[in-house]
Amino acid sequence: MSAEIITLLFLIFAIVMFAWEKIPIPVTAMIVAVGLTVTGVLEPADAFAGFIDSNVLLFMAMFIVGAAFFDTGMAQKVGGIVTKFAKTEKQLIIAVMVITGLMSGFLSNTGTAAVFIPVVIGIAARSGFSRSRLLLPLVIAAALGGNLSLIGAPGNMIAQSALQEINMEFGFFEYAKVGLPMLIIGILYFSLFGYKLLPNRKDNDLDKDSVYSKQIDYSNVPKWKQYAALIVLVLTIVAMIFEKQIGVKLYISAWIGALILVATGVISEKNAMKSIDMNTILLFVGSLALAKAIDTAGTGALIADTIIGTLGSNPSPYILLFVILLLSAVMTNFMSNTATTALLVPIGLSIASAMGADPRAVLMATVIGGSLALATPIGMPANTMVYGIGGYKFTDYVKVGVPLIIILIIAGMILLPIFFPFYSN
Repeated sequence: MSAEIITLLFLIFAIVMFAWEKIPIPVTAMIVAVGLTVTGVLEPADAFAGFIDSNVLLFMAMFIVGAAFFDTGMAQKVGGIVTKFAKTEKQLIIAVMVITGLMSGFLSNTGTAAVFIPVVIGIAARSGFSRSRLLLPLVIAAALGGNLSLIGAPGNMIAQSALQEINMEFGFFEYAKVGLPMLIIGILYFSLFGYKLLPNRKDNDLDKDSVYSKQIDYSNVPKWKQYAALIVLVLTIVAMIFEKQIGVKLYISAWIGALILVATGVISEKNAMKSIDMNTILLFVGSLALAKAIDTAGTGALIADTIIGTLGSNPSPYILLFVILLLSAVMTNFMSNTATTALLVPIGLSIASAMGADPRAVLMATVIGGSLALATPIGMPANTMVYGIGGYKFTDYVKVGVPLIIILIIAGMILLPIFFPFYSN
């Protein structure tokens, strides 16, 4: 059996298992990496090169920097200041979306949502607003905020790794050219009419053992630790923004910040290690192995030729853009948004190569579509986290998310050709 067919079979296996989730997604990804090695499609060094990929190192450090910001209570303090000025339900929805969206642009969107869920539950209890009116806007803002920077979401870094293989890259804030308008559209959507689609259910009593039933007391955390966590986070992000000017790589800046926080005791060594999400790391490594095989074995070219052939011998870039956005947006709602991006990025690169299109444009469309996990409770972890405590039904996500996805795809069809045209003049 040829390497091309073996890789295609592993791709099909990954798609089925990612969607089915009978075994954890990171385990599936590593099965693929090991399988590609055993079958001789990849050399071990190529299959597991992801463990020393600069973007994996960047993620590991930012997990620690983010954990210090969360664990010292600084994130909750920032959120509390913002929401304090919101008096009406609509103002509260907007305030929650703004702070969640902005923070998830630089920190884990799942972590950001996890911090603000108990904050919102407390606000709902004090104000009399239903949790079901507030938690869905929160997780949707977390999803859209991930496209504000290069480090906002794992999918962004998967696309960056693929581009670096062909000596190209995205700038730190390039995702924001499309991501920021989309976040603003999401906030406007809820403030103008989306709030009417939110369910208004009576809040259930939280399980006394639930982490969300306990308001964590950060009063015993020394003030200097809180401010140190904030200062290091800000300086780390500033160093990343000015990477080229200061000549220090992103992951080096991130590790300097992480090491300062551990060395000064702002976060303990144990908590720093626990904060590194190995699920994300293993999914990333396995995905990079599959991407490498899809490229080197010729499977990507085969899939790209099939897609382009279906669209005609000379497909319109607008039709192709729509197909990529729609395919990504549909897939991401039924499997992990990171897994969707990981599967589609190498195929997108092959399509770009076959069409002679700008790879950055195709991958940007793939990532933006993959971030629209807004219409099901399984599209991203934050969606699942609020499912029970918000008293939601599957149809609530559909009713709120589908209209927004349609609006955002239309916005993407306008914004992407302006900032990332498939063909440069």
